[in-house]
Amino acid sequence: MSVVFIDGPMLTKFVEDSATFEKCIKERFDMLDVNKDGVLSRNELQDDVNDLSLVESALQSKEEVNNLYDVLFEKFDTEKKGTFDLKQFTTLMKEVMIAKADGFGNTPVCILLQNDSLLQKVV
Repeated sequence: MSVVFIDGPMLTKFVEDSATFEKCIKERFDMLDVNKDGVLSRNELQDDVNDLSLVESALQSKEEVNNLYDVLFEKFDTEKKGTFDLKQFTTLMKEVMIAKADGFGNTPVCILLQNDSLLQKVV
């Protein structure tokens, strides 16, 4: 783990550098696609969160986490297959990163990151 300072413009710049962003998302997708079937299932995504023991997931009830995944799949699983392909996952991650950038704003925020966090690529 590492402690870093990050702000909204840093995240926005990362997302706007499409070559770097897409490369990082593809690496993450490939890591999460445990069974190598070319799509991410809900279980593969949830197992990643559980494996990392993220503070966010520890602070939410199982019902809240399930509701979050329901919303994500409703919005980004456009074909209603119960999975995300790389394109859908990239769209999801872009929206998540921009939302984080908006939330951070221009003031640097000190956060604790797992070593394999996507945000590590930003700093």
